[in-house]
Order: sequence, then structure tokens, then C-alpha cells
Amino acid sequence: MTKENTKQSRPLLIYDGDCGFCVYWARHWQKLTGDRVDYAPYQEKAAQYPAIPLAEFRRAIQYVAPDGKISSAAEASFLTLSHADGNGFWLWLYHHLPGFAAFTEFAYAFIAARRPLFHRFSLFLWGRDYSPPQFKLISWLFLRLTGLIYLSAFASFGVQAMGLIGSHGILPLPDFIKAIQEYTGAERYWFVPMVFWWSSSDAAIQCVCWGGVALSLLLTFNILPRMSLLLLYIFYLSLLHAGQVFMSFQWDTLLLEAGFLALLLSLSTKTSIWLLRWLIFRFMSLSGSVKLLSGDPTWANLSALSYHFQTQPLPTPLGWYVHHIPAEGLIFATAMTFVIELGLPPLIFFPRRLRFIAAFGFLLLETIIFLTGNYNFFNLLTMLLCLPLFDDAAVYSVLPRRLKSGLQQHIKPTQSRKISSFFAGICAALILSISSIQLYMVFNNGHLPAGGEWVVEKAEPLHIVNTYGLFAVMTTKRPEIIIEGSSDDVHWREYGFKYKPGEIHRAPSWNIPHQPRLDWQMWFAALETRTENPWMARFLEGLLRNSPDIVGLLAYNPFPDKPPVYVRALLYDYRYTTPEEKKSTGAWWERQLTGTYFPEARLK
Repeated sequence: MTKENTKQSRPLLIYDGDCGFCVYWARHWQKLTGDRVDYAPYQEKAAQYPAIPLAEFRRAIQYVAPDGKISSAAEASFLTLSHADGNGFWLWLYHHLPGFAAFTEFAYAFIAARRPLFHRFSLFLWGRDYSPPQFKLISWLFLRLTGLIYLSAFASFGVQAMGLIGSHGILPLPDFIKAIQEYTGAERYWFVPMVFWWSSSDAAIQCVCWGGVALSLLLTFNILPRMSLLLLYIFYLSLLHAGQVFMSFQWDTLLLEAGFLALLLSLSTKTSIWLLRWLIFRFMSLSGSVKLLSGDPTWANLSALSYHFQTQPLPTPLGWYVHHIPAEGLIFATAMTFVIELGLPPLIFFPRRLRFIAAFGFLLLETIIFLTGNYNFFNLLTMLLCLPLFDDAAVYSVLPRRLKSGLQQHIKPTQSRKISSFFAGICAALILSISSIQLYMVFNNGHLPAGGEWVVEKAEPLHIVNTYGLFAVMTTKRPEIIIEGSSDDVHWREYGFKYKPGEIHRAPSWNIPHQPRLDWQMWFAALETRTENPWMARFLEGLLRNSPDIVGLLAYNPFPDKPPVYVRALLYDYRYTTPEEKKSTGAWWERQLTGTYFPEARLK
């Protein structure tokens, strides 16, 4: 560092005006720092600074402080960036982290000696007219679309709530609360946080479900968004705990985590954008990692998708057709799943255009899953989490000019107060710490570092940080439970479910974004024993009583006027018909009885 006698009111960055790379980044930094730093090419300023040789101007950028002190190269870069919001940490690292200054000066010299090459890299990675990224539109869209995801989730559960957890449902909420109260003390309010501690009545359940729908609409139309986001998180967390086995799915915890980050996004944009990117990184990379870590042979030999489309819980009509594409195509698709889930996530933290590649890969994968399987709002939510991988300029570039103009006039940036930014920063530190412990656990056979178990245990009930990874082990067969009733123990009639496979000639249906919770749980129950699913007895008891709430979860009740005397559950093995079989019989499925899941039962 040298000192020039020249005095000025603001710092000055002097760069080589004949160097495309230097001009590119000087203009970028100028947009970052605004009027806090002046910029000029040395071709205009060299005469004012005779103490700096021309060779030095050509070698590196020069930063002239208001008091006349001159710095160059990497130090000059960090001094300039220290005037941009949120970038002061680079200068701190330069001055305080051992080895950082030497490394960055070496890197600067390496790049400076190859400026034409790195100029081409800059154009490729960031674009020809790359300005500092803005996220006003991204944030606005993310919050509005989060409202729609919440809307589908609350409405879907609302139409099933009475049959699932109502006072006359399969797993009545009052019974659940009573059981918790018998075995726990005051700690229950932390480990099972929900509003239903005040009331577990049917009216309270309906109030939370349809109140969530109302709040979702408020958020979608940008009315009281912060209040709506906070209450939506509280209400859905309450339903997750109250829903018991019917709300134990990864998409429910993913919605809670994304919803909490949406709340932070309404408070502080920049921090929350990075947290959302961290979430989609964890979600995708864990989805790929668990497939390998499980040791499942079908993923190891790339045959997993030869089974998936037939054995997944609720396939769409397209699932039947995709299942019958040539085996080589399914092997290739399995390999590409690993490429997307393991190869692309690191690109999230790379420059702009590489991040876009990751986003498009994720969107392609989710679109294929969306078309071939009914996963309620899950794929839609995952697609939404790809939105923060873009920036305003990228989205505006594909919008019609009139719509772009209207949005630019309508959308206002989030006004972050210091207290809001501080709160977002504290939450970010907690989320990064807890998620890092969880990642450690996944990759170390469930073992936690010292103190990690306590942290994970205390944070788990809030579900603001979760672990993910679907289909770690691929099911290769499709057992299916068929419920039958009889009035005389001789003639048996089959109950019909709304969405899960049953009658073999009925085509798979579409139910996105709705999730039929009972249909889904029947798929999991078929993979286990009846003793592992004690709710099944309550379900069959409801059928024996013709309980309106429980029967209402079904598509067809063969005993509409008088309940059956007996019910039973049989276990069948289902498989897709071949194209030839489907053409000749019209059947989508072929099934074979394999045994009894629940023996015939009657009311005492």
C-alpha cells in the first residue's frame, strides 16, 4: 500500500479501460456500490497519479482511498466490495484469516495474466450484460405461489379431516390428545406443538383447516402476507401433529420448512434466497444419496425404474405407458435420475448460468414425476423451490413486454428493518447448524456429533429443518389391500376407494394437487402387517357401523342402507397388464390373491 497526496471525497477505483474483463467487472461493482465509490479507467486518471507507474496500472486495478492511500490487486477488489451491502466480510477475511491474503493475491495474478480467457468465462457464466441479481419479482412470485400450495394442502386435508381425525373418524384427535396427556407433562406443548391443546373438537379441526384456506387466499392476494405466513405455519404444524399417521409424509415437513423460509423471505430477501437454495440443495442431494446409501440392488444396477411406475402408491394413466417403454430406456432414465439428484445440486452454488442448468434439470425431473405419479402438491412445491435459483432478469426475459412493464410498476421491494434482518440472520445460523448436523447423521449411519442429538431432538417438533430422501429402497412388487363386507358370511362385496387401485378395469386417475390420505396409507399398510397398522382395526370398525365420516372417504359403499355384519381385508398382488392383455381385455391391472391381511370381523 502506498499513499498519494491527492485528496478526494470518495474512494476511486482505477482500472484498465482497454481490458474487456476489467471493464466488465468494474461496471458490475459500480452497480453494487452505487455512488459510494467512483470508477475511472487509468487512461483518464494516470496523469493525476504520477507515483503509480503505467506498468502497475496495466498489472492490476488501483484503489485510491479518500486519504490518498493506494491499494492494488486483490486488496483493492475487497476494499471496493466493502462498500457494497453484505460484502464487507471479504475484506475482513483478507486482513484476519491466515493465508487468505496470499491465496487471493496469487489467484488475482493468475487471472490477470489470462484476462481475455476469463472475460470469455465471465460472459458465458454470467451473461453479456450481467447486473447484480435482483429478487423483487422472485420473492413476490414465491410468496404468491406459496399461498397456492398452502391452499391446496389445507383444502385437501379439510375435506378428509372428519373421516381421518374427527371425533367419529379413524384416529379421533381427542383420543390422541388424551393419550399424550396421560404419559407426558408440560413438555408436551413443545414436543407436540399445536393449537389443538386449547380445543380438539370437530369445530376446532374445521376452523384450522378452512382458516388455513382463508389465510392462503390472503397470502395469494398479498393481503397481510407476514401475518398470513406466520398463522399458516402454525396451523399446518398443528395439523401435522394432529394428523398422526396420516400426516407423516415428507411433503408435509417440506411445506412447513418452505413455509417458514417464505416467512423469512417476507422479512429479509437476500438471506432467505440463500436459505431456499440451501433447502433445494439438501432436498435433491439427499434424494440421490439415500438411494446409494441404502444399498438397494435395484438402484445399484439401474433397474429401479423398471419397477417404480408399477409399484408407486398412486400412478397416473401415463405411468402404465412409461412402464412399458424398452428396458434400455428405463435404465437410462434411472442413470439420469442420479445425474440430476447428485450431479446438479452443487451447481446451485456456482455462477448464474450454471445454477440455471441445475434448475432446469430439477424442473425436468419433477415434471416427469408429476406426469407419471400422483404426489399431490409435492412436485409443485419442489418446482417452486427452483424459483430462487433464478433472478428477476431471467424471469423478465421470458415475459411479454406488457406483463413485464406491469409487474415492474406493481412489485415493490421488501423493506427490511434492522430487527427483521437480525432475526433472519439468527434463524439462518440455526438452520445451517441444525441441517449440517442432520447431514452428518445421514452420511455417518445415523451417528450424531457430540451435543448433536440434543439439538436435533429440540428442533425436530417445529419442522423448520428436516431430512429428506424418497424411495431409498424400491418396492419390486405391489401388494394391494382389498376391503370386503358381507351380510351373511357367504356373499362378499368389495368396497371401492377413490384413487388407489381396486377394480382391474378402472384406469388410474389424476388427483394432483389433492392427497387422498387414506388411499396413501393403504399402500404403506400393504407393505407391513396389520399389527404394525393398528388404525386398520378402527377403519374396519367404522365400516361395520357405516360411519358417515369414514365411509365418506371411499368412492363406493356396497352397503348404503344397512351396514355389513362382517368385514375383512384380503391381500392381492397387482401388476400392470401387458399391452396385449390390455388390448384384449381392457384391463389396466392383473391381480392374484395372496392371502388374508385382516381376518373377518364383526361388532360384538
